Amino acid sequence: MRYALLGDLHSSVEDTEAVLKHIEYCAPDAEIMGLGDLYECSIRRRKAATTRGISMEKAAQMPEKFASLLTFPSVRGNQEERIMLVTGCHDFAHLPEELTIDGAVLMHGHQWKWAKGWLPVLPKTDPPLIFFGHSHTAGLYRKGKPLPFEYGKPIFLKKKRYGINAGAVWQSREWVLYDSSARTVTFMKAL
Repeated sequence: MRYALLGDLHSSVEDTEAVLKHIEYCAPDAEIMGLGDLYECSIRRRKAATTRGISMEKAAQMPEKFASLLTFPSVRGNQEERIMLVTGCHDFAHLPEELTIDGAVLMHGHQWKWAKGWLPVLPKTDPPLIFFGHSHTAGLYRKGKPLPFEYGKPIFLKKKRYGINAGAVWQSREWVLYDSSARTVTFMKAL
């Protein structure tokens, strides 16, 4: 089965439309799955620690057209959690912290520590592949080290543990095509 994995949309209508069109062009059979931070929280992290009772309109950037683009399942990101914290609303509570698909776990990435230079300190998961976002930097990781990749070129994954950061839709228009049968990942970038 093929999956189109995308994250860190941050309420961007233009970038999300471009990526969804690219997915439709490159992999119309792929099941689209989100890696969190669909929305952008307007309240910064430090202020959110003490701010409560903010209206949804003030707490979240929710362009009118954006919600209609979100037709796929997704995990919950730190932006959705912050929006719920400052508003007291539970609009995103239905989004799970993680999802499991064929041979892989999907998480946003805010749940674990990050080393200097935004290198992920990945949790051990079962299955051993983990797709994530959070840092807005596309990357393939094995044993804590980044591996080289080229956009549009499939990478065969050995039966080992890998971390795959899909990058960000917002500003970068990145996503990853995962073929669970062929055990390949292809880093993609829409124009």
